[in-house]
Amino acid sequence: MLTEFLNFLSVEFTVLLTAALPVIELRGAIPVGISLGLSPLHATFLSFIGSMVPSPLILYAVRPLFKYLRTTRYFKKPVEKLTERTLGNGKAHKVQKYGAWGLFIFVAIPLPGTGVWTGSLIAALLDIRIKWALPAIFFGNMIAAIIIATVSYGLFSIFSG
Repeated sequence: MLTEFLNFLSVEFTVLLTAALPVIELRGAIPVGISLGLSPLHATFLSFIGSMVPSPLILYAVRPLFKYLRTTRYFKKPVEKLTERTLGNGKAHKVQKYGAWGLFIFVAIPLPGTGVWTGSLIAALLDIRIKWALPAIFFGNMIAAIIIATVSYGLFSIFSG
């Protein structure tokens, strides 16, 4: 019985950690959770929580961290390159144009290169106030979770039965 409980917790922990990873986020964690035997609702809830964990950390830490790293010899160029790549892709300018609504839409659309990590980084680099950025990212991520869960559950139900 204890082994079954620990196996169940390890599945949940796997989904949480997968959702917290950049690029994968809940877009990959929801299908992983469903394939590991969790219900679609449970997989979606865990993925949503796991994907939101990095957002406040990024929003609060990126600006001071990047400011400090720009003063170092070894990290100045990589930080500038990351900043340029994040802000120079055209997506950031649309987010800047529409503010929190643009950030919400950016995070809500479940495409590669969008999501909590990139949205949080863009919000931090564009100096969008945290009181606007965090709710926009939260609700955008919620919409993305609903879309991914719906698609994942549909695909799993088609292939399983």
